[in-house]
Amino acid sequence: MRLKSNIWVAAYLRRCQTEGVFGAVRRRGAEEAGAVFVKVSLLDGHAMLYVPAPQTSYDDGRPVDRFFVPVAPQPLPEHTVEERLTKEIRFDPDAWIVETEDRAGRHFLELAKT
Repeated sequence: MRLKSNIWVAAYLRRCQTEGVFGAVRRRGAEEAGAVFVKVSLLDGHAMLYVPAPQTSYDDGRPVDRFFVPVAPQPLPEHTVEERLTKEIRFDPDAWIVETEDRAGRHFLELAKT
């Protein structure tokens, strides 16, 4: 069974806090099962955006995990990330947006194997 989105987000923000990384919920989505998008601001006008991995990335042996994939392999201009988030919210109004700030780009997410 997968954790509810609100519990996962709270745990993720706690993890960021223990690592000394500022994080905040920018947009609350559906508490039960809203998709979670994570923006990592590099504090230099660029950011990384991590989105939920496609279902094909999940292993039947570990169906409860949340996996993420980066939108791009390199940081993008912040305005590009914001445009993508706006489109995602239009498509899925139940989505969550979590933003962290870390110059090193640390994200503490489980990335899907590609």
